[in-house]
Amino acid sequence: MSSARSGVVLTALAAGQFLMTLDSSVMNVSMAHVAADLGTTITGIQTAITLYTLVMASTMITGGKLGGLLGHRRALAGGLIVYGAGSFTTALAPNLGVLLLGWSVLEGLGAALIMPAIVALVAGNFPAGKRTAAYGSIAAAGAAAVAAGPLIGGAVTTFASWRYVFLGEVVLVVIILLVVRRIAPVAAEPGRLDPLGSLLSMLGLGLIVFAVLRSGEWGWVRAAPAGPHWLGLSPVIWLLLAGLATLYGFLRWETRRTASGRDPLLDVALLRNRQLTGGLGMFFAQFLVQAGVFFAVPLYLSVVLELSALETGLRVLPLSAALVLAALGIPKAWPDASPRRTVRAGLVLMSAGIIVLVAGLDPGADARVVTIPMLLLGLGLGALSAQLGATTVSAVPDTRSDEVGGLQNTATGLGASLGTALIGSVLIGTLTTSVLADIQNNPDIPDSVRQQATTQLAQGVPFISNTQLSQSLAAAGVSDATASTLVEINTDARFDALRTALSVTAVLSVATLFGTGRLPRRIRAAAADSGAA
Repeated sequence: MSSARSGVVLTALAAGQFLMTLDSSVMNVSMAHVAADLGTTITGIQTAITLYTLVMASTMITGGKLGGLLGHRRALAGGLIVYGAGSFTTALAPNLGVLLLGWSVLEGLGAALIMPAIVALVAGNFPAGKRTAAYGSIAAAGAAAVAAGPLIGGAVTTFASWRYVFLGEVVLVVIILLVVRRIAPVAAEPGRLDPLGSLLSMLGLGLIVFAVLRSGEWGWVRAAPAGPHWLGLSPVIWLLLAGLATLYGFLRWETRRTASGRDPLLDVALLRNRQLTGGLGMFFAQFLVQAGVFFAVPLYLSVVLELSALETGLRVLPLSAALVLAALGIPKAWPDASPRRTVRAGLVLMSAGIIVLVAGLDPGADARVVTIPMLLLGLGLGALSAQLGATTVSAVPDTRSDEVGGLQNTATGLGASLGTALIGSVLIGTLTTSVLADIQNNPDIPDSVRQQATTQLAQGVPFISNTQLSQSLAAAGVSDATASTLVEINTDARFDALRTALSVTAVLSVATLFGTGRLPRRIRAAAADSGAA
């Protein structure tokens, strides 16, 4: 392949990776604006973000398998068409239901075809000597999207409308489709799809994430007072058990298909590869923590401090810039750096950033309190991004790169989905508990207001600004003195909720250090028959 053609191919594949990652980060700074435009709540937008990553994660293994059966270039083109249709639907969405269809479902299904195809097409279009650099460029494109997403979303939302973000995605999809034919196809593999395996994997993952998403309102084990209950307990614990049991059934089914000589959806033997599973675990943890931070911090900036979407994006920019700097700079400055040590250093930086942020959050703080934490978090996330892609890809032969692509993107999508759901549920659960307790124990709140608030807020207190709360209380005819007390309660409760949610992400980040022993000290190419070593 000529250098000019290889440049076009790499640019197209990198643009696809940029697009996939952009969609996960671009709207975080605009959640309040999207919710207001569609007449829904922050929880509704949280549901859309979570469902998008859930659909993407739960169908990624199936998408990788379909790419192998159909040919990955064809899968890339088909995925782009589905994704573009979803972006166009989202841009015109009049309500939350249509947003969920376009953004969460169609875009999620398109991404499940696109992302494994990118991994396989890099392997099929670049010789071994140039493949590491090509994968590095793809990873850098993803890091650039994390960097650009908050700023793009903030600028477009502030000066125009969030809808133009999705129209811009449609334009980018069309441009990539115009050059897809210049990408050398990867031959389709013989075999058949495993419908039952696909159903079991999607159902198991879906049950787990849905349970975590509802935990803030329903309770984890003990049912919330106004929530549903199954056999005396919260539905959440039963859904989690059902999801885990379904995933166990999926693994047993795939093992049985392999033993009988039929094509499995997932070769379970891959999960015995120490380097591969170590890298996948770190990908999961990285995106779990990253999604939690990207959910909580924009809420602090846009709701608590009431900054515009553009101002919110600018405050998050230090994280994004540091992430790109570390992701691109570490491989160049230390090409032989130990993946294990680099990832450990990254996790320490991430944990330190979150702890500094929690310590600085109080009602007297302003937007500058996030600057140092964002830099530390960005450097930590960039260190992980610089190593994990090469770790997973090099764990198996090139012929299995499509399977690695499906597993890798399942891990990242599931991590992002659970991160948003878990941190969101912790935040709303803590906010609800704190507000209701303060209302019940405050003698300045009239009994009529106390009873009404307890009834209406039992299902969950919305995370809203003091301005929105004051306007709602005035419209409801609440006296100025009572309204002032309720605003003060809301202010304190929001900080309690943010500190608790971010503290949970810090615990998760520190706990991830215990899994770094599975990462290699040095990256070595896998032998041709070592895919399941």
